[in-house]
Amino acid sequence: EVMKKEKGGDRILIDLDFRSRKPIYEQICDRIKELIAVGQLKEGEQLPAVRNLAKELGINHNTIQKAFAMLEREGVIHSVAGKGSFVSAGNTNREQFHQKALLEIGRVIEKNWVYSVTLEDVRGIAEQISQKYQQKQEDAT
Repeated sequence: EVMKKEKGGDRILIDLDFRSRKPIYEQICDRIKELIAVGQLKEGEQLPAVRNLAKELGINHNTIQKAFAMLEREGVIHSVAGKGSFVSAGNTNREQFHQKALLEIGRVIEKNWVYSVTLEDVRGIAEQISQKYQQKQEDAT
């Protein structure tokens, strides 16, 4: 947990897994989307400057730029020349994120069905993930 959102500051909580097969820029994109979905980043809110975020996370600023460019292409954020990057309007709707998540889950299940993935397998994975996040919430309180 490298960054924390503070009153009056531009710090956000991003936890990177450098051992993951998922590229760092994708981890950053996913985390920013999560922060928007749960209301920690709000419509119109400014994101940290690219160089500041890169320094805080200990990564190259080009990685942050790549993540921000991807988020901008997806319409999640927008840039204002000389001002920075901001959460775009219409991206703070939790139902919208929920529907996108369900579509993505459906695509993953369908893609892997040919490998004899069963409904029981999917339920088991869902239960494991649910328990993991319930534990995280309990640990946070």
